[in-house]
Amino acid sequence: MGTVAQTTKIARTGQPSSPVQSAQRERTTPQWYVYLLKCADQSLYCGVTTDLVRRLAQHNGELPGGARYTRGRRPCQLLAFAAQPSKSRALRLEYQIKHCPKAQKAALLMPQNGSEAQ
Repeated sequence: MGTVAQTTKIARTGQPSSPVQSAQRERTTPQWYVYLLKCADQSLYCGVTTDLVRRLAQHNGELPGGARYTRGRRPCQLLAFAAQPSKSRALRLEYQIKHCPKAQKAALLMPQNGSEAQ
């Protein structure tokens, strides 16, 4: 546990005073995912979330929530996903995917040049 002086420093500056606190702060930043679902009628649904397991359960009716689009097209399967560093980047990629032909949508989420996007 940090001292009062360290706590005050964090409160004033918003910056942690040690590498351990810095690592803890990084873990609290959510990882954003852009995902592509294949519905029972073979249509595709693209979305953004911080929790893929929860969101897939919502789309399949196992948890409350989920998109109206997928309610009548269950069950939905996770076709592809890509991790993004921020919500802004995730929303940009989602926009890009939603505006390209069906045949190209999954390719945008697949790993490219050895990166770990899947």
